[in-house]
Amino acid sequence: MKLLVTGGAGFIGSAVVRQAIRDGHEVVNVDALTYAACLDNVAEVAEAPGYAFEQADIRDRAALDRIFAAHAPDAVMHLAAESHVDRSIDGPGTFIETNVMGTFHLLEAARAYWQEKGRPESFRFHHISTDEVYGSLGPDPETDGQFTEDTPYDPRSPYSASKASSDHLVRAWHETYGLPVVLTNCSNNYGPFHFPEKLVPVVILRALAGAPIPVYGKGENVRDWLYVEDHADALLTVVQRGEIGRSYNIGGENEAQNIELVRTICAILDEKRPGNAAYAEQIAFVDDRPGHDLRYAIDPTRISEELGWRPSVTLEQGLEKTVQWYLDNEDWWRALQDREGVGQRLGKAG
Repeated sequence: MKLLVTGGAGFIGSAVVRQAIRDGHEVVNVDALTYAACLDNVAEVAEAPGYAFEQADIRDRAALDRIFAAHAPDAVMHLAAESHVDRSIDGPGTFIETNVMGTFHLLEAARAYWQEKGRPESFRFHHISTDEVYGSLGPDPETDGQFTEDTPYDPRSPYSASKASSDHLVRAWHETYGLPVVLTNCSNNYGPFHFPEKLVPVVILRALAGAPIPVYGKGENVRDWLYVEDHADALLTVVQRGEIGRSYNIGGENEAQNIELVRTICAILDEKRPGNAAYAEQIAFVDDRPGHDLRYAIDPTRISEELGWRPSVTLEQGLEKTVQWYLDNEDWWRALQDREGVGQRLGKAG
């Protein structure tokens, strides 16, 4: 397939681009190259004969029309988004502009292209979203369950509200105009090339720097952790074999409290790069962020039973691979340290 991937220089998008090229697909990478994007993320495939890069903002309809006409993709994989909850608390307008209006313009460009091509049944618009649209679960997995594809939407942050809005737009374009869409909602990703403002890279880099490792509240918030390369594999499975109009929840089947995750990373660092003291001694509990959801957990039954996909690594295996990657790629993350917001406490508004 020829895949048009939006946000392909970002964390998850670049994993999709790299995997798609390895799998023999052609890729058109469309990215505005905002603060969290980095072309080094796709350097290993940049010279591949099936790879093309277009710097464009998904809010720019004219640019999108030109890109569709020039490259004639078989499918769109829409990953471009503002994604950091803390940033959405401080500046929600950017999230509405990119995640809602950007998705609208991309849908309209895709619809116009699809109609001009005679509405091919093989075309796909794959919208990639988050489990945060479902809100928050209670603390007990036995009694409070997991998110399924039928869980009602209940977003709690400007970020999750903007993603919920984009999900609704995609479904509406399918129901109203017949655009062939598939949707996925994923749990928390981690792995190589993770921009250094999210929890896992923050823990690794603060530990290595000998700085306090911040943990919100008491660290009791629970997330289901999904290794990014497993996620990329799942997304490519869905875009090729997912049922039109259907959504699929993608989870890592790895629930953990934040404090457990942080201590696990510290223990891995103790083994791989021992310091003068245990890294866990650097943990510092800080004021929680506003509206911090207690627990997310994905039920991946549908994608497992219908498409045969399961995650390939455990949380411990994935974290060990991730820590090793950051130890081996210091030049990559050091080059990002001066980008806006990195190393700062965000999300205190309210």
